[in-house]
Amino acid sequence: MTRSKALKCAATAASALLAVAMVAMAADPLDLGPLKPAVKPKGEAKAPGAKPAPRAKPARKGSPVYTSLEDARKAGPDIDIQGEYEGTAGGEKIGIQVIALSGGAFQAVCLPGGLPGTGWDGKNKILLAGKLEGGKTVFEAAKGARKYLAGPPDQFSAKGKFPPPSQKDWTGQLADGTFTGKTDDGKDIAAKRVVRESPTMGAKPPAGAIVLFDGTNAEAFEGGRCDEKTRFLNTDAHDIRTRQKFSNFVMHLEFLLPFRPDARGQGRANSGFYLVDHYEVQILDSFGLDGRNNECGGVYTKADPKVNMCLPPLQWQTYDVDFSNAVAGPDGKKTKNAVIHSFKHNGVVIHENLEINGKTGGSRGDPEGTPGPIKLQGHGNPLQFRNIWIVEKK
Repeated sequence: MTRSKALKCAATAASALLAVAMVAMAADPLDLGPLKPAVKPKGEAKAPGAKPAPRAKPARKGSPVYTSLEDARKAGPDIDIQGEYEGTAGGEKIGIQVIALSGGAFQAVCLPGGLPGTGWDGKNKILLAGKLEGGKTVFEAAKGARKYLAGPPDQFSAKGKFPPPSQKDWTGQLADGTFTGKTDDGKDIAAKRVVRESPTMGAKPPAGAIVLFDGTNAEAFEGGRCDEKTRFLNTDAHDIRTRQKFSNFVMHLEFLLPFRPDARGQGRANSGFYLVDHYEVQILDSFGLDGRNNECGGVYTKADPKVNMCLPPLQWQTYDVDFSNAVAGPDGKKTKNAVIHSFKHNGVVIHENLEINGKTGGSRGDPEGTPGPIKLQGHGNPLQFRNIWIVEKK
């Protein structure tokens, strides 16, 4: 993501009942189990004129990057400790998102009501600082001088305001995929590791769709590489664009964020999904964070996602968009703004009827209202994609 991006946009609240399927962990923390019921997401998009979100420091040069679970596990247990947990605290439903901060350090974000999209109240968070000690990770209430996305783990906060108003002195420990602990009033906390899978994962292209990538080859793109072993589309940290240009469409793609535990903010798996190479929706490892306009699912600098549906890195995710391009008159001047009619992240609507009042930075120079390619930004991060198709609208 470049540092000069700016745009104006407007958003309205979502209305459809949408879902994320839940999958319980088996003996291996990343094995999939039975699906859980669908739940309506909560949260509201930012009003027009929202101020740009603050930028965080990029990753340290030479910080490790892992593009597969196999490689991440060779580096240590952190990848299998990071993740989502679901259970109860004092008899009430709770979700917990554990963020890896490198070197056996973690931050647990406790969410009353459940995980994002499946019950969280969209407001309250309790932050716990964790450290790997032997075969378990020990957590206590996060304290001290902390800032949003600070580099040192003992200064890191996953919430913009620290301490959050809902902060409590909870404690706990995590071992073998189970989180146990106590609330500040002595009630039990118990949660199990879960893996969520988008209900649109593996969606098949409908009749009339243009298949941009199905694991066969990368010929639909300028740049990019179809990996001979995985059959995934690799950006190799460079921007890639479709050879064909589009205007109005419905599109599906699946992406995999690399694991960069040392990195923070915009240095953590930064990429972008550019609609007609004019309007960017951010791709970033924003797992457990606020869900701002410069984070995963945000229309950069202007529209926050209604809810942060970012899953942990190295876990496949989906974007599904219904988009209409801007319209220009005979003189080439724009007469109608581009509109994101619906944008789903992992099956949950995060933007709806969102009018985009201008191009995003880093886009092509042609005027709005002209057809353009789909761009997948590299931005120095090795993103992987699969199952990409598009249906043009008349």
